[in-house]
Amino acid sequence: MTIPRRHLLIACALVAAGAQAQPSMTMKSQDSPNDGPWRTSSEGAEARLMLEGHDAVAYFTQKAAVRGDAAIKLEHKGVTWRFASEANKAEFQRAPDKYMPQFGGFCSNGINYAIPWGGGGAENTWRIYRGKLYVFGGQSSRDHFEIETEKNLELAHRYWNDEVAGSNALLTRWKRLLLRVPHYKTGKQLDEEWQGLKAAGKLPVMPGGVQVVPAGV
Repeated sequence: MTIPRRHLLIACALVAAGAQAQPSMTMKSQDSPNDGPWRTSSEGAEARLMLEGHDAVAYFTQKAAVRGDAAIKLEHKGVTWRFASEANKAEFQRAPDKYMPQFGGFCSNGINYAIPWGGGGAENTWRIYRGKLYVFGGQSSRDHFEIETEKNLELAHRYWNDEVAGSNALLTRWKRLLLRVPHYKTGKQLDEEWQGLKAAGKLPVMPGGVQVVPAGV
């Protein structure tokens, strides 16, 4: 990933401002790993819409990305969740932690590098691992994450718990774009690695294949 110089200057200013003027913005959440920050989008009257409007429950019950109905929604943790049916809404209300995406709905492959950026939830941009929902910024991000699913799950959960959870996502993002984690790889590097593994028939999960259930985290 090549970052334009003007963006680097902006990032430096943001990081410096966050460190000096707003220390409380980087405090960790003490309540739950599902307390954000959140990756939201805006659509219609909704300014903080989760999962790009997809139904969080449907991933589990229908094994598919299903668009929620704008008329069937609720506010939870300060963000908006849409559902395809009243039954799914009621189920979410019963056990929200069961259905909320990990890492606040940010791309799991980005959190693997401590970079809260992008999100997903549409077709081919999500997986359920051991009963937890993970979303990705695109199919390629999901594929790259699955090059080493076990290792990447461990890293993503560690960075989320130690660094991203409860932080200001924008400041954390720019900090880690400037000060990259030791194992950082560019999208080009990951794609070349993925293509090589695909050609060799060594990918743990092929696009469109069954969902994996890795052991461990």
